[in-house]
Amino acid sequence: ERPPIAIRDIRSIQAECYRMDDENRWLVAIIADTGMRLAEAIGLKSGDLVLDVDQPYVRVCRHPWRSLKTASSTRDIPLVGSTLWAARRIKHAETEFAFPKYCNPDQCNSNSASAAINKWLKPRLPKGCVMHSFRHSLRDRLRAVECPSDIIDALGGWATSGVGHKYGQGYDMKVKHRWMAMLEN
Repeated sequence: ERPPIAIRDIRSIQAECYRMDDENRWLVAIIADTGMRLAEAIGLKSGDLVLDVDQPYVRVCRHPWRSLKTASSTRDIPLVGSTLWAARRIKHAETEFAFPKYCNPDQCNSNSASAAINKWLKPRLPKGCVMHSFRHSLRDRLRAVECPSDIIDALGGWATSGVGHKYGQGYDMKVKHRWMAMLEN
């Protein structure tokens, strides 16, 4: 059980990320407003960050150096707030991997990243909150804006029950972006 992080604490962490402006803070920022799993974020290539479109997004997909937890983990997540800022910083760095400190063509070292990030977060977050708590928080934040649960599932890469959810193309980026943009308020 990981408790969610209150929005005031998320905003405080994001402000520190902007101020410190380094690879570890980009990692925190990119997860804070997407709810990605740590390994999903660490395994990103810079090319997975699509910025030159009307609704920028991150493509979460399987790579040889990092698998995904489930089939529903493959998804496109709109970039808003701190996530968009972090994506721009990563692109500006002009590296093949979004987080080269933790990822290369052979492997993804999420344990090392988890230890470093959680050590930094510990004095800044309520007791029991860790990096993965941002994922729990995203679900609550989307519920708070009354986002439909099947859209929440699509954004977070959670499996949705029922045969009907497997039909069709799913939600387009414009719809997903509209819901994610509500998190900035």
